[in-house]
Amino acid sequence: MIAFVRGEVAALTLSSAVLEVGGVGLELMCTPGTLATLRPGQQATLPTSMVVREDSLTIFGFLDEDEKQVFEIVQTASGVGPKVAQAIVAVMTPDDVRRAITTEDVKALTRVPGIGQKGAQRIILELKDRIGPPVGVAAGAPAVHAGGAPWRDQVHQGLVGLGWSTKEAEKAVEAVAPEAGESPDVGALLRSALRALSKA
Repeated sequence: MIAFVRGEVAALTLSSAVLEVGGVGLELMCTPGTLATLRPGQQATLPTSMVVREDSLTIFGFLDEDEKQVFEIVQTASGVGPKVAQAIVAVMTPDDVRRAITTEDVKALTRVPGIGQKGAQRIILELKDRIGPPVGVAAGAPAVHAGGAPWRDQVHQGLVGLGWSTKEAEKAVEAVAPEAGESPDVGALLRSALRALSKA
C-alpha cells in the first residue's frame, strides 16, 4: 500500500496530478479542490489510497489524511466505488460527510453526482455507526494565493469532470463569482457551485 507520495509536481490535468518520485512519474487521481493547491515545478506531499482492480491500479491523492480516511470509509458502503467516493470528497468536506451521515441528511448526500435517494439511505444505514462525529478540521481546501489564480477554469473543469454539462458549469461559475474575492478558495467555490446546481 502506498500511504503518501512526495515529489515535484510534473504535470496537472483536469482530474489528476503527476508527481515525479525518484525519476518515475506517478499519476494521482485528485479532486479539483486538491488540484487547485498544486503548482507544476513545486514540491508536494499528498496522502494516497491505492485501488487495485483486475484490469487497473489507480492511486488517488488527497488534500490531507482526513479526506483520505473519509474516501476509504465511504467505499465500505455497498454500491460505493472509488469514483463515487471521490465525488463525495470533491463535493463535501470530510466533516460535511460525517454530519450528513450521522444526522441522516439524505438531501445533502444526493447532491453528489451518482448518488440517488436509495444510495444515500444505504450509505447512512451502513456507515452511521462507523463514520464518527465531525472533528472540526478546517472546512475545505486552503485558499489559493497564486496571483490571479484561474479559479473560473478550475471550478468549471471540476464541474464538467463530475458530470455536469459545459452550459450548466458556466451558469454555476457565474453564480458563485461574487464569492470569489481576492484570494479565491477553489474548493469552497466548487462546493458552492455544486450547491447552486443541485438547487436548480
